[in-house]
Amino acid sequence: PGLGGWYGCGMTRKLEAEIAFPAQCELAEGPLWDASRGLLRWVDILPGQVHALDITSGTHRSFGVGDTVGTVGLTRSGGLVLALAGGFALSGPDGEDLRPFGDFSADRSVTRFNDGKPDPWGSFWAGTMAVPEDSGLPSSLYRLSPDGVVTELFGGVGLSNGLDWSDDRRVFYYSDSHAGGVDAFDTDPDTGALSGQRRLAEVSGGLPDGLTLDAEGCLWLAVWGSSELRRYTPDGRLDTIVRLPVSQVTSAAFGGADLSTLYITTARENFTPADLAAQPHAGDIFACTPGVTGRLPFLFGR
Repeated sequence: PGLGGWYGCGMTRKLEAEIAFPAQCELAEGPLWDASRGLLRWVDILPGQVHALDITSGTHRSFGVGDTVGTVGLTRSGGLVLALAGGFALSGPDGEDLRPFGDFSADRSVTRFNDGKPDPWGSFWAGTMAVPEDSGLPSSLYRLSPDGVVTELFGGVGLSNGLDWSDDRRVFYYSDSHAGGVDAFDTDPDTGALSGQRRLAEVSGGLPDGLTLDAEGCLWLAVWGSSELRRYTPDGRLDTIVRLPVSQVTSAAFGGADLSTLYITTARENFTPADLAAQPHAGDIFACTPGVTGRLPFLFGR
């Protein structure tokens, strides 16, 4: 059953998430469902690890990239596309043949890549953030095309984070964690060109982080520091809150054979021993079944 009956009812539904895998990551981010292999993939940004969990068998594996890794996407050829600290890379599905790709490199002494994902047109979008985070250096959102050309889509970003596109390719959703909310853009359905930026939802009680859309066109937003994943309708109304027993909620993605399980990544960045004692499951992967399905991730490549 979908959640369509919740539209307009004036209520905010409350759900709880349970531990799906005790990952104990420092900064788990960028979950995605690899349907062809039955794997939930995510990155642990700071130690530079790319993880894969077979949700049927429980088998878990990971590989290191020798750098921080902001995000990972799937390619049409069956491999991976990655945003590392200073640029993009390609690899096989288990990290083999990892190699730089694209005509771009960032000054990794002052910025690094953060969140991103492939778009509906076969390119890969990823944004940057300042290093250290509080330096105030403006960052940008970039697009890597399948031929390796990298385009800066826009600058003036505080901390580039979650992003996704509507099914009809006419709306792009984006969260700049330092801007206090989620924005929507009009997109050209044929090219992905952006226009008409507007605020979809103001976010309080934490920082807007990773996001994903569901099959009903609603947006699930991780709110860092709030212990919550929040669902917003296309008109920006908050209608569902998923509570977690950890404060640093980073992102979410639908997975499982029927795309009905919502997997949520979390972090333990800069935690003290006291923080860890209070939140022993920080950095684990959580899940809930919210009664709505998700969508398969877009793929990079022609």
